[in-house]
Amino acid sequence: MIRVLTVAAATVVVALLLTGPASAFSRSEPTIVSTDGTTLAATLFVPDGTPPATGWPAVVFMHGLGGDRASMNALALTMGMIGEQYVVLTFDARGHGASGGLIGILGPNEVADVRSVFRWLRDRPDVADDRIGAFGMSYGGGAAWNSLAAGVPWAAIEPVETWTDLRAALTPQNLAKSGVIGGFLAGLPPAKVDPSVLAVRDASFAGRIGEAATWAAARSSVDRLRGVRTPVFMMQGRRDFAFGLDQVRRPWAALAGPKRLWIGNHGHAPSTFPGPDSAGMLLEGRRWFDRFLRGVPNGIDTGKPVVVAAEGSTRVTRHAALPRTRAVRVSLPGSRTIAQGGKVVRRSTRTTSALEVFGAPTVKVPVRAVGGWSRVVAVLSARTPAGKEIVVAGGGAPTRPGRRAVTIRLIDQATLIPKGSTLTLTLASSSLAQDPANLLYLDLPMPATARATFGAATLSLPVLARPISR
Repeated sequence: MIRVLTVAAATVVVALLLTGPASAFSRSEPTIVSTDGTTLAATLFVPDGTPPATGWPAVVFMHGLGGDRASMNALALTMGMIGEQYVVLTFDARGHGASGGLIGILGPNEVADVRSVFRWLRDRPDVADDRIGAFGMSYGGGAAWNSLAAGVPWAAIEPVETWTDLRAALTPQNLAKSGVIGGFLAGLPPAKVDPSVLAVRDASFAGRIGEAATWAAARSSVDRLRGVRTPVFMMQGRRDFAFGLDQVRRPWAALAGPKRLWIGNHGHAPSTFPGPDSAGMLLEGRRWFDRFLRGVPNGIDTGKPVVVAAEGSTRVTRHAALPRTRAVRVSLPGSRTIAQGGKVVRRSTRTTSALEVFGAPTVKVPVRAVGGWSRVVAVLSARTPAGKEIVVAGGGAPTRPGRRAVTIRLIDQATLIPKGSTLTLTLASSSLAQDPANLLYLDLPMPATARATFGAATLSLPVLARPISR
């Protein structure tokens, strides 16, 4: 099941890695009223002493889906943001914690909430109104992106393991990642969820993707980021099956201002937060805010802007641009007909070298669908010489009656496949066929007459020209 967020526990680990002097501050618990009258519970940290003549720089920290501001209080403290240099504000998102309203998954109401929080903080006489930044994890990262795209004048933002294109994240190729969607919503109290969200979930599960697309477009920022000059430090996970690396590729190309990208070992399942490199990442996050909110010339904006952590390691490599890849193609012959619940399994010979996948693998396969068969799900895994199974990525696409060639784009990620591994491609009606614990795509109903015949498949892997991991 996809996790919602584990920041509260994770900050204890990160706190052991990030150290700094304790600083004096005052804490209060204000209530902020949004434009529609919804109350937002907040926590405000203000440095002791006299503020600078222009006011303190400030940062708003925003939590993940199903969480609350307590996790962000801990993370902000861990990063050294709470103390003598910044005003820090955290708040419970609409429908979360002690705040009112219903959860709309960052629709217009939530964007209005962020705008209200920004204005409330900006209007304080002890805050510099042109030096307010935003930090958000997962759901909170989406809030940072969406509010920026909506015109909230952040001085800098740091979105972590999140989305910019919700449709591409949750319904890629017009097929719902039903396990991801269901997993996110299952962690929320039903009474706190706007009924429209549940209606869109049901529509996407039923294949009415047009309804979901309109809803998702209103919750996506990617098409509104071209030319944006706000400094942005993106922190995305190497292996995140909810929000893949595709969610930062288009923003990376579109943004016109200072930008930085850290691709690390954190993220939603199959990753966790923090990863081995997260302490270093958050230290650079603090430096990013110091540069663009306090004006400290610390060089964070002059070095190579792309950082990629080696898999499972604290070691990182730094690049002037996204690392180059080359294509590795694997032919997987065969032909087999299955009913729902069945699966087609194709295996490669052992790899002759280590392969570090960096991008979205593709599967091309002819499919003959009859009797109401409506989709194909592909899962790529690798069995290492030591016997460990690595799920590299999954993906799916709808099918139409008759025989057609189907191209399935798998999740965009970075995964090390050790030398001597055997690649396995599983084709079925759900990801459960690969492993009952793989809940990426659920086995939603199809007619009992549904059958699919799969021909020879071709797998294309984008791998790093120069591997980073060992």
